[in-house]
Amino acid sequence: MWLIDTNIISELCRRQPDPGVLAWASGISEFRVSAISVEEIAYGLAWRPNPRIQDWIGGFFTRHAALPVTQEIARRAGELRGRLAAQGSPRSQADMLIAATALVHNHTLVTRNSRDFDGCGLPLLNPFSL
Repeated sequence: MWLIDTNIISELCRRQPDPGVLAWASGISEFRVSAISVEEIAYGLAWRPNPRIQDWIGGFFTRHAALPVTQEIARRAGELRGRLAAQGSPRSQADMLIAATALVHNHTLVTRNSRDFDGCGLPLLNPFSL
């Protein structure tokens, strides 16, 4: 199963998405997203409303499930964030919650920002590089 990062959702709703992302996504019938991505998208659309994108996003979230942040995910994210910070590689809370969601659900994280997730021990796919 695939957990897609916010930047992949943003790319898919463009008028002309990246060909690699589009080719990869066309072969996938079901995605999962983190509740964190839902928040990031809601923030972006509240900050800069766009009716076309709001309609697209509404349809997207009726077809693809958002996974909640559970206690297990929150604990795992905190451990990841703490370990990486102790190694001199601090990360954002949002990214570590997304990483922990992928780890707990045993999903591959699909993202353009692979470096944000280095050292997290999860499988990554960057469809921009396909």
